[in-house]
Amino acid sequence: MKANVPKGPSMNEMLRQAQKMQQDMQEKQAELEAREYDIQAGGGVVKLKINGKRQILSIDIDPEIVDPDDIETLSDILVAAVNEAIKKVDATTEAEMGKITGGMGGLGGFPGVF
Repeated sequence: MKANVPKGPSMNEMLRQAQKMQQDMQEKQAELEAREYDIQAGGGVVKLKINGKRQILSIDIDPEIVDPDDIETLSDILVAAVNEAIKKVDATTEAEMGKITGGMGGLGGFPGVF
């Protein structure tokens, strides 16, 4: 008696799908790296622009927040702005790549591929 085993995709089809996914991921990564994000901190007194490569492109500081006797507050606001910018880039990248990988994390469930 033969067991009726359902056929899955052929090895060639799986390879083709993996190659397509890799190409899609490379294209999306390039698109994400080219994006720019505008972030505000301290109620808008610090404005920061970052790209998808996590490179800070500009920081604009409202002159009224600059107090020579309170550099610590300005420093805290700058740190908050940079951290928020990095978090936004990472969250956007993760969400967009997850659309391609179907939430598998990496290529076909192999972590660290992208």
